[in-house]
Formats: sequence, C-alpha cells, structure tokens
Amino acid sequence: MTTLILTVAGADRPGLVAAVADAVDAHGGNWENSRLAELAGTFAGVIEVSVAADRVAELQAALRALTGLLTVTIHTGSDAGAHRDGSSISLSVLGNDRAGIVHEISGVLTSHALSITSMDTETRDAAMAGGRLFESTVTATVPASADLDALRTDLEKLAAEIQVDITLA
Repeated sequence: MTTLILTVAGADRPGLVAAVADAVDAHGGNWENSRLAELAGTFAGVIEVSVAADRVAELQAALRALTGLLTVTIHTGSDAGAHRDGSSISLSVLGNDRAGIVHEISGVLTSHALSITSMDTETRDAAMAGGRLFESTVTATVPASADLDALRTDLEKLAAEIQVDITLA
C-alpha cells in the first residue's frame, strides 16, 4: 500500500468531504486519518489515505479533477514519523491574544529539538474582560536527549514575558 497525504481547501459548502471520500472509495483507497475544519468560511484539511500502488495514479487523477470544488495537493507519505525516538508531552496555552504567540512557543520547542505532532489553536472573545483570548493545545515529541528541566524553565520564562499561562504535562 502507498500512503498519500492530501491537503484540501475550498469555499465551505455541503458535500466537500463526500467528494473526496467518493474519489478515495472509487479507487480502492482507505481514509486513514484526517484533520478537517472550517476556518473563516474556508473548508481546509489534511487527510491520510492508503491505496494500492497500482491505483495511485488513477486516484491522483480523480482527486485533481476536484479542482473548482476544492484545491487538492497530494504528497506521498513516508515512514519517517513512525520511527521517531522519544516520548510525548502536551502543553496548553491560555492568555490574551496578541501577534507572535505561536512564533514564540514554537521557537522554544524547536530550540529544545522537540517536534510538534499536533497543534490546535483558537481565539475567542473574552466574555468578562473584553478583548480576545488565545488558547492552544500542543503535543510534541521529545527526544531522549532533551533536558526537560531546561525546557520547563524556558517555557515559564516565556509565559511571564508574553503574559500567558503555559501548562506542561
């Protein structure tokens, strides 16, 4: 089996997921994993599909035929992520929204050689205080060589600097 990673985006409307699922099914593919969302009126997502090697080209053609309904970009998956050493950590971030929060947090994680495996972010109105709140949940792979105490110290320093709460688990 060949793994394909699809990125999809288009104006949100009913039937977008069904169109992709129909193409995958019609070509003997299997929908493995996905992250799909509507963001500011645009439907966007990342989908992992497996398909027999001899059917890859026809599935790719069917997916490209969705142009106009969705923009679909196709990448061939790799097994590199499946062989990562290390454990996982989760962190949550909550604070007043401002530009640069993701940049700052991802910079600290990168400086400690952590690899982000998932990140969910959202901004919303702060009901009682006014303004906007930023909230994020991050899962990252930690290499065996990482100094978790130093990571914790750097995250605490960052939290104080940008005035957010960061909880590491």
